[in-house]
Amino acid sequence: MTHHSGLCPLRSHMQARGVAACIVPTADPHMSEYLPARWQSRAWLSGFTGSAGTLIVTSDYAGLWTDSRYFEQAERELASSGIVLMKQRVAYAPEHLAWLAARLNAGARVAIAPDMLSLAGARQLRATLDPAGIELLLEDLPGAIWSTRPALPTAPVRAHDPAFACATRAARLASTRAQMRQAGATQHLLSSLDDIAWLTLLRGSDVEYNPVFLAHLLLDTERATLFVPPGKIDATLAAALQADGIALADYAGIGAALAALPQDATLLLDPARVAVATLATLPTGVRCIEAGNPSTAAKARKSSGELVHWREVMARDGAALVRAFRQIDTRVRAGETLGELDVDEIVCAERARETDFIAPSFATIAGYAANGALPHYRATPAHHARLQARGLLLVDSGGQYLGGTTDITRVWALGETTAEERADFTRVLAGMIALSRARFPAGASGPQLDALARAPLWQAAADYGHGTGHGVGYFLNVHEGPQGIRPPVPGGALVALEPGMVTSIEPGLYRPGRHGVRHENLAATREAAQSEFGTFLEFETLTLCPFDTRPLEPALLDAAARSWLDAYHAQVWTRLAPRLSGADRDWLEARCTPLAA
Repeated sequence: MTHHSGLCPLRSHMQARGVAACIVPTADPHMSEYLPARWQSRAWLSGFTGSAGTLIVTSDYAGLWTDSRYFEQAERELASSGIVLMKQRVAYAPEHLAWLAARLNAGARVAIAPDMLSLAGARQLRATLDPAGIELLLEDLPGAIWSTRPALPTAPVRAHDPAFACATRAARLASTRAQMRQAGATQHLLSSLDDIAWLTLLRGSDVEYNPVFLAHLLLDTERATLFVPPGKIDATLAAALQADGIALADYAGIGAALAALPQDATLLLDPARVAVATLATLPTGVRCIEAGNPSTAAKARKSSGELVHWREVMARDGAALVRAFRQIDTRVRAGETLGELDVDEIVCAERARETDFIAPSFATIAGYAANGALPHYRATPAHHARLQARGLLLVDSGGQYLGGTTDITRVWALGETTAEERADFTRVLAGMIALSRARFPAGASGPQLDALARAPLWQAAADYGHGTGHGVGYFLNVHEGPQGIRPPVPGGALVALEPGMVTSIEPGLYRPGRHGVRHENLAATREAAQSEFGTFLEFETLTLCPFDTRPLEPALLDAAARSWLDAYHAQVWTRLAPRLSGADRDWLEARCTPLAA
C-alpha cells in the first residue's frame, strides 16, 4: 500500500473539478465491512488500514474519522502523513458530516464516489449539506487518479457443500418471493454479498475472511438473474443454477437490467445495502419499496440442522485452540522467546489441521500486555511485542468452516499477574457470565440486555467503548445483522433476539499502556420457558474452550457465576477431552478443574 502518495494528485483533480471537499468512505458497491482491494481507496490514500473510517480531504486539510477501536493504530499509521486523526465518540455516528457542513461555504461542492455510497447514506449526506447550501457531486475522484487500482477479484464461485447447506435454493427463493409479494413488490434487488450467498447457496473468496463473492441479484416473481464477473462460475454449477431458475449475467450488466424494468414495476430494496451508482439507471416510473432484505432476517435465524453442524465445528475449533494455547502457555512459561506474530501462526496452524476448515474468519488479534488495551490491535512485522512469563495475553480469533463460523476471545496469564489485572479479568468475566445466564421475554432486543454485561464493570466505575455482541453468519460473515447487543442509540432500531440467532457475548476492559481484557463466546438464542407472562428465551453457549482460572479473583464472582463457570468447564472437558491426548489433554484437565468452594 503506497502511503499518502495520492493526496497531492487528488487535490489537483479536486481543483480541476471545482470541488471543495472529497469524502472517501470505507465501502464498496455492496456496502461490505471488509472490502475487495479495488475499493480500498481510503487505505490507499491515507495509509490507515483499519476496517472502519472516513477520510475527508479539502484543499488545505485532511482528516480521518474513526472510532476508539482504532485510535492508536490510526495515530501510528497516519504519523507524518499530514492527515489529522479525528476521534469519533461512537462507532456508528457520522460526526464528519456536521464538521463538513460547518466548514464549507454555501455553494461549495462535495464529492463522493456513487458506488461507495448507499441510498440511505446519500439521504443522510443531503440532509446535512442541503440546508447549508452545499452541493453534492457523485463522482469517484480518487478512482480517477489511482493508476495502480486493483482489478476485480477472479476467484471461482462454488456451491456450499450440500452436506452442510441444510436447505435448497428453491425453498429459499420461494420464501423470499412470498415476502416480496407480501410487500407488494414485483421485483427485488439484492447487492449485499452475504444475502446473495445465503439465498443462492453459493460461496466464494473475493473478500478476505468472508466466504462471499461480488454479485448483484435481481428477482422477479418467476426468475432470478445473478450478475457476477464472467468466468467465476463453471458450466456444471451454471446448469444447476439454471435448473433452479437463476440465470447468469455479467456483473457490469446490473445497470442495463434495471434500466429495462417496466415502468409499472415495484422494486423491493434495502436503502442501506444498495449503492447510489447501482440505482442510477432505474426508470423514474419504477416505484421503490424500501425495507430490510427478507433474507437478512431469515439468514439470522439458524435452522436446527445448521446448529447441529455448528456445535460439531465448535468442538473441533475448541480442540484446535486448546492445542494452540497449551503450546503458547507452556513455551512462554519455560522461558522460550515467542512474539505476538507467533501466536497468530500457532493458532492458524492448529485450526488448519481440522477437517472442513477453510480460512480464518478475521485477522487474529493477539495483544500482549499494553497491546491488549487496543481492541482491534493487529501485530505486524514492524510493530509487535515479545511475550514474557508475566502479565496477560489477549487472543481474539476465529475460523471459517463448512459447518459454521467461529469467533472467540480468551485471555491467558503467562505468569505473575497484578491485583489490577486479576480484578479486571474477573469483572469482565462476571459480566460475560451475567449476560450468558440471562433469561428474557420474547421480543427483547440487544440494547435491553447490554447493561447486564456492563453492570459488574460499572460497579467498579469502569466501562468499554465497543458493543457487547454482534450476529454471526453460518459459514458466512463473522459480523452479521440484523441483531446486535450494544447500548441504546437514540432513534436506533430495536431488533428482537429470536430463537436460532447466533450472537457474540464479548464485554471488555482496557487500560491504555497497561493491559486489556475481553472474554468472548458465541451463543444461540433458544426458547427457555412458557409462563402466564408469555415466552421466555435464553442463550445456549456454543463456544467450547476453557477460561484461564489462574488470574481469577474468586471473591469478585458470586456463587451463581462460579457455578456457571464450573458447569461450563465440565461441559468443555466432556466435549473436548476425547479429541485430545497427552500433554494437551492434561493441560485441558488443569484448566477445567472446578473452582475451590
